[in-house]
Amino acid sequence: MTPAPISAAPITQDVLTIPRKTPKGGKPNLVGMTRDQMRAALIAAGTPEKAVKMRLGQVWQWIYFWGVRDFDRMTNLAKDYRALLAEHFVVEVPEVVTKQVSTDGTRKYLVRIAGGHEVEVVYIPETDRGTLCISSQVGCTLTCTFCHTGTQKLVRNLTAAEIVGQVMLARDDLGEWPNPGDRNVETRLVSNIVLMGMGEPLYNFENVRDGMKVVMDGEGIALGRRRITLSTSGVVPEIARTANEIGCLLAVSFHATTDEVRDVLVPINKKWNIATLLDALRDYPNLTNSERITFEYVMLDHVNDSKEDAYRLIELLRGIPAKVNLIPFNEWPGAPYKRSSGNRIHAFADILHNAGFSTPIRTPRGEDIMAACGQLKSATEKQRKSALKNAPKATAAE
Repeated sequence: MTPAPISAAPITQDVLTIPRKTPKGGKPNLVGMTRDQMRAALIAAGTPEKAVKMRLGQVWQWIYFWGVRDFDRMTNLAKDYRALLAEHFVVEVPEVVTKQVSTDGTRKYLVRIAGGHEVEVVYIPETDRGTLCISSQVGCTLTCTFCHTGTQKLVRNLTAAEIVGQVMLARDDLGEWPNPGDRNVETRLVSNIVLMGMGEPLYNFENVRDGMKVVMDGEGIALGRRRITLSTSGVVPEIARTANEIGCLLAVSFHATTDEVRDVLVPINKKWNIATLLDALRDYPNLTNSERITFEYVMLDHVNDSKEDAYRLIELLRGIPAKVNLIPFNEWPGAPYKRSSGNRIHAFADILHNAGFSTPIRTPRGEDIMAACGQLKSATEKQRKSALKNAPKATAAE
């Protein structure tokens, strides 16, 4: 059954990104600056050029290895230099408004950023890893019809500071920063990052790129590029840049085997259709069997889950080193679709597996706190509307 066509909102990259400023006196935030940016900022603040390499390394390690945000605690810096830093900069991360913990251990954070906006961040603990799902935009521009986040209007891009800050606040909550002086750090609770939260990362490319450069830097948080996966719905012009300028692994929000169905499920397909997208993926730099592209495929009952769909998907992916993640649809209030039955999901997986594709079926996590794939959406707008509705009305005299 083909879903009925619906109108899609215009897709645009012209989204406001606020400057790297903070409410506290407008001082620049060192969080989110690349090494080159921080170096220039330190020099502009009065750091002598002959000393800037050493100072940069020291400040960088305090912020990103030790997790220290108070300049007074940066004890290998002279007191007058600490005072200079405090005069010119802040080290701040977004504010955690609420934290929910699922029965399966998944944590969902509602995070407030500049301007009073909120995004959601999810930490998923597993036996062999801990995956942090971070957001790149407030809301989303793509209006994918199966995705709860897509029902929230796009407000703006996140800054690099706000992107990196999500990683840092999760490490705060997990108690993952080492004690100053202790370099024997073995446990990595946040061992993997996926850019699969709110927003389309490739419509905020520069900030995502700069944020991931900070996260991958070996003198700080030090997550390797193969520990980071960026998920796109198919912004074709930015796909090659992802490999060349970030170097992380790539996932594609695919979800259909015909343009007719994908135009509805993933409306960006009207701009770059399946054939155009797959051509770009075949040319993805450094694509190998050890660094395959992950194709995310949400299983929607009698929409995209037939045996015919499975065989079409095999033909579409032929020649592309690929893994297919089958995602049981995570239902949300008012969702227009239902989850495929277990029998249909496993039959679909068997066809792909027999054709030689790695085809894991994702176990839904955090459903009881609406933290599962496709469910992320800040509830604050609804709460505010409810508060306004229930607030006592002012009289004319007031």
